[in-house]
Amino acid sequence: MTIDLSRREDERRGSFREGHGTASSAAVDLYWIPLGAGQHVVRLSGRLFEAVMARVQRRPALDLYHSALTVNVPEGRFVVEQTPVIDVHGERRGVVVVGPVGTRLIRRLRAFRYEIRRWREGVIPDIAEAVCSPIRVADDLDRARLILELVPSVPPLVWGRDERHAGEMWNSNSVISWLLTRSGIDAGKIQPPPGGRAPGWCGGVAIAEATQRPVPSRA
Repeated sequence: MTIDLSRREDERRGSFREGHGTASSAAVDLYWIPLGAGQHVVRLSGRLFEAVMARVQRRPALDLYHSALTVNVPEGRFVVEQTPVIDVHGERRGVVVVGPVGTRLIRRLRAFRYEIRRWREGVIPDIAEAVCSPIRVADDLDRARLILELVPSVPPLVWGRDERHAGEMWNSNSVISWLLTRSGIDAGKIQPPPGGRAPGWCGGVAIAEATQRPVPSRA
């Protein structure tokens, strides 16, 4: 492996497939983090949202979770996560995709944009509060590198909307399940912690599967 991933331009290009490695040199771990961990307002709004959804769907209210990945390859440890845009220096956090929140009309405002990070030696802010984590979802080098390659191609869909008619809104869980599915991992079998729910997870799987499905010939 000869790529110098310390160079930001090389990191943006997503070239993680040169050279060879062993299965023991790679790991992909999934973390389930309670929604709004460390953020009182987000936690409260999440609980209100879940209370309404539970009432509409006539079921008990569940704990909500946000997901993130850590990917270990010989070049380093990468954090893959969708988060709010906190400043204009996204390159410092390995940001490779930016998308709108709620609507595309006002995406120029930072509060209405999200970012997707492929952050070398990065951090997951509330990882200490993760539940039933980490979950090892892959340990082979080729798949780990494929996931890193795929991050810049995550579709920048509107957060909180169901633009692809997948049955769920697009959010951080959709990003992670999309990446896992596109890399060949059966994300549909991965479940959040007991008593919990991961809104958007199944939507990400559906969108990834639709992307992989061959387009019928018009002929």
